[in-house]
Amino acid sequence: MPVQSNCVHREDCLKGLARIEPASVDLAFADPPFNIGYKYDVYDDRKGYDKYLEWSSEWMQAVSKTLKPDGTFWVAIGDEYAAELKLILQNDCGLVCRSWVVWYYTFGVNCKYKFSRSHVHLFHFVKDAKNFTFNHDDIRVPSARQLVYGDKRAQSNGRLPDDTWILRPQDLPEGFQPDDDTWFFSRVCGTFKERQGWHGCQMPEQLLGRIIKACSNEGEMVLDPFTGSGTTLAAAKKLGRKFIGFEMSADYAKYARKRLGNINPGDPLDGSEDAVASAPSTSKGRRLKDVRPKIAKPNSQEQLRFDLA
Repeated sequence: MPVQSNCVHREDCLKGLARIEPASVDLAFADPPFNIGYKYDVYDDRKGYDKYLEWSSEWMQAVSKTLKPDGTFWVAIGDEYAAELKLILQNDCGLVCRSWVVWYYTFGVNCKYKFSRSHVHLFHFVKDAKNFTFNHDDIRVPSARQLVYGDKRAQSNGRLPDDTWILRPQDLPEGFQPDDDTWFFSRVCGTFKERQGWHGCQMPEQLLGRIIKACSNEGEMVLDPFTGSGTTLAAAKKLGRKFIGFEMSADYAKYARKRLGNINPGDPLDGSEDAVASAPSTSKGRRLKDVRPKIAKPNSQEQLRFDLA
């Protein structure tokens, strides 16, 4: 039976993908289980190494078959299997990597004995290296020249998003260059208005919105084989795209359908389009003259303590 569009199908994605007409999808975005022991309600996230890669190859090849000749496939994955999945996408699926984007987020899990993780890998693959959709003018963001420094040399239409270490994005004097690839979005934390509250791995709508606007056009088909909280489909609906989603969990599917039922095409995406825009300007922060050392009484080692004023 053909797969109905604009809805969430409660079934294993492998069964659902087999029912999709080949070469009918314009854009696929997948945020699969990372195989790190996350507690899903119906999925075991602790497969053996070989088993996980075998399963990953299977579903990614199935997604690839649904793509149109000029189709695009994005995959989100953590550090543990990023290299392996990239090779599978290239070798098993025969796709071409356009970008290896790093999603840098705030509010990462704090670690005690290593650098706290604050990123996810986003692989941008296409079927044809010379024939694909990339609407670069639809995803421009304000530059630091505009936001922080009021520099008249700033391009009025902003810059393309970008891929490097970002300590304080609002302090970048030149912003990122058009060929860069690290994106700054906050995770959707528990206190955020955007938070759905019933799924622990919710992505921000603005991140999916950027991908959907760049790699598809209105009226085209967007596929998500792991619907989860429904963010991909929510962003697709708001941006006037058709969509198909698969979800094993009855609860997740139910809540995702409810979320989609409260959305109309043309509704604004949740969250800030550019995180730098919502960050405080350096010009309104403390100046160096306000950061003065205070000399405390020396301790037994005759050390000095300096505090911020």
